[in-house]
Amino acid sequence: MTMTKKICAALAATLLVSSAALAAENDTPSEINADAIEYDMNTGIAAAAGNILIKYGTLRATGLQAVYNVKTKEAHLIGNVIVIRDDVRITCNSLTSFAQQHMIADGNVVAVQTVAPDEQYPNGDTRTFTAEHIDYFPDDKKHIVIPKGGKAQSAVEGTFTADQMEGWLDEQHYVGRGNAHIVSTPRKLEAGGDQADYFGKDSGRAVLSGNAWAIQDNNTIRGNRLTVYMADDGNLKATPETAQIPDVDEAFKISDKLADKTNAKLTDSTADKSADKSTDEKSSDKQTVTTPDNSSDKGDSHEP
Repeated sequence: MTMTKKICAALAATLLVSSAALAAENDTPSEINADAIEYDMNTGIAAAAGNILIKYGTLRATGLQAVYNVKTKEAHLIGNVIVIRDDVRITCNSLTSFAQQHMIADGNVVAVQTVAPDEQYPNGDTRTFTAEHIDYFPDDKKHIVIPKGGKAQSAVEGTFTADQMEGWLDEQHYVGRGNAHIVSTPRKLEAGGDQADYFGKDSGRAVLSGNAWAIQDNNTIRGNRLTVYMADDGNLKATPETAQIPDVDEAFKISDKLADKTNAKLTDSTADKSADKSTDEKSSDKQTVTTPDNSSDKGDSHEP
């Protein structure tokens, strides 16, 4: 064994011991292996190159070069990067990981989720997300963010594209903003709009808003807001959202109530006026008007 390899091996061994010592503090053990490693025990930072393999919990990461902090679990990998955690595999030109809570992938990013067979997908499914930049939050329901546009593709469901995209893989909930476009080959369905919300886990529906449209078998539906239900039989069931039309029977009932109240008020008013008129007539019958008698004054008058 050459002196260089011995030194590298010693450094790797030291790094493993240090990582094990930190495991009790951080609860999750970490490990880094490479052909060459430079490790600063004071800062906990290791610079590695050649046949790199970083292990942290269920995460495995490789690349041509890497800088890893065994204290904070932050890693930066460059060149032919491959990161695997649970059922998600990410390849890209460079990746920065903050203790697995947030991963930032740049350059020819391809994230693939392999779905095991279940009741909904008897043969399983493979979901692929491609973009130049992807943010991934594994502990937040496997939240994936594609801020500069990209493509999501399911081997079973079809494709989904938009200017901005995000999704929660555990919930099969995906949101696309700006030129959202859905193509479902198995259902012979194509739909789009300014924004699309796709819910695949339970309901199998897409909510399209803003210049929304859907086409299946030369049948087209358009509306400002459109809900498309992905039927199990492959048929399109779409419901355009329209303005609510009031219940005619209820409208007549309300009208009748208002009319009854109005008639009652008019009846009361007429009765009050009749009562006032009767009172005035009775008062005029009983009233006596006395005028002064000036005849005696005329008889007693004298000429000057």
